[in-house]
Amino acid sequence: MWKNIRVACLLMVLLVVAVNAYRDQNQDWNQPIIILLHPINADGLETTQHYIQRLQLDDFADVKQYLERNSQHYRGQSSYFMLQIGRELNQTPPKMPEQQSVLQSILWSLKFRFFAWKQRQSVDGYPSLTLYLNFYDPKKTNELKHSTALERGRIGSVNLFASQKQAEQNNVVLVHELLHGFGATDKYYLDTGEPIFPLGYAQADQKPLYPQTKAEIMGGRIPLSEHKSKMPIDLEQTMMSMLTAKEIGWIK
Repeated sequence: MWKNIRVACLLMVLLVVAVNAYRDQNQDWNQPIIILLHPINADGLETTQHYIQRLQLDDFADVKQYLERNSQHYRGQSSYFMLQIGRELNQTPPKMPEQQSVLQSILWSLKFRFFAWKQRQSVDGYPSLTLYLNFYDPKKTNELKHSTALERGRIGSVNLFASQKQAEQNNVVLVHELLHGFGATDKYYLDTGEPIFPLGYAQADQKPLYPQTKAEIMGGRIPLSEHKSKMPIDLEQTMMSMLTAKEIGWIK
């Protein structure tokens, strides 16, 4: 009898995992998309804390408009995105190993999922995607580590600067990771960060090809020459390609 009970429990667990995996890869874009943003003082500085305390939803208004405008373009109707600023957290998500093997990647993803599970509370409701925003004072941290997001689990760890001057560029990084959470893939070379031609180019058929004036959002950077590019300063300097829209389910 106990064996049958154990088997039944295991089947229930597998069913829950299967349902969640299906949900994560089959987003219903006709339903409101709730994006929960948890700010984190990642460097522990007072200046960073002050910035976090001043955060408002208006700081992310361009994100909402960008997503709704592109969903209207590709779906023929706009999805409704609701961004929410959640509780400030005291602990940062586990960092990805810089030199990662397959095993290290698996272990990191498990640690990240466990971190997200521990942080979740009933007041969070049931967001479509949860992003942990790790803020750093740019006067103390010149370069940010790579951000990341998981489609299976719908969670992301996003490294941002605690500076109003870089708020618009922060939104570019945020949207990039947010789209990862819904299935979009990187379109740049991981070793150099340069956009892949033609997938990572906003205007791949432009003549002459360089310089480009916009970045494909998952390409990440604006190509200026074959081996030189720059970070877009805001979302207006980016576009979403048909391939990216297809990856997240806006095009069948």
